[in-house]
Amino acid sequence: MDSNLEKVNAYLVTVFNDILTIEESELRKSQFDDISIKEMHTIEAIGLHKERTSSEVAKSLSVTVGTLTVAINNLEKKGYVERVRSDADRRVVRLKLTNRGRLFYRVHQLFHKKMVEAALGDMNEDEKKALIRGLRNLHGFLKQQY
Repeated sequence: MDSNLEKVNAYLVTVFNDILTIEESELRKSQFDDISIKEMHTIEAIGLHKERTSSEVAKSLSVTVGTLTVAINNLEKKGYVERVRSDADRRVVRLKLTNRGRLFYRVHQLFHKKMVEAALGDMNEDEKKALIRGLRNLHGFLKQQY
């Protein structure tokens, strides 16, 4: 493997593992110590401003609706998510974050904002565009694989 490929591979693996480790560690030390990493991603997928159906959230997480239902049941018990029935069609149930869920979402987004700012820190515009292009290529590759 060429030197640049080895360096990029090493950084991708290290960064991925570091992000997961730090997120998990920070969750345990915070007021949100009752949330797992999977639940954190579920809260992110539901989002801050709009109500989404279970099907929409499951699709964005690449899980089955049944798997998502288990996570939503737990998050609902913990006070992060609520189910809202449509007035127009009572069969339609949308998911929405509670106040606690929105607070967690904002705190977690701040971590992501700081992380991205650190990554882009001293880069000029061309370097930022190159990084974005590389990440887009990586994302395309991963989507094709799975």
